[in-house]
Amino acid sequence: MQTNSIPAEGGGGGGGGGGKDLVVNRDDLGAIGNDAYDLLGRLQKEGDIARASTFDAATALTTGNFVSGSAVLKVHDFWQTHLRTLLDACAQISNHLDYSKAQHAKDEAKIQGDLTRISVLSEYMK
Repeated sequence: MQTNSIPAEGGGGGGGGGGKDLVVNRDDLGAIGNDAYDLLGRLQKEGDIARASTFDAATALTTGNFVSGSAVLKVHDFWQTHLRTLLDACAQISNHLDYSKAQHAKDEAKIQGDLTRISVLSEYMK
């Protein structure tokens, strides 16, 4: 991408000079959203498997006066914090892509309706 310059002959933006326009395929958005949703489900289920046993181990070690008990508890807390962050990110990606897919479909329908009205008006004006 270049700024503050004139595009080379035959290149450039979407003015019909052979340049590429941004294309968003709803199927692509849907597939990515589904992957994020699937990852979210797996993380919710599998990312929490060791939580209870790690907490129990930290408690037992601390109760037994082992210094490593507090370290294991820190690992537990660190994992939980980052797991929640990752779960939130996956949920946001999934939700945003679902929203984008639906909004794209609405925009497409509106544009088609507008073009149809313009076409009908053009025919009427002839």
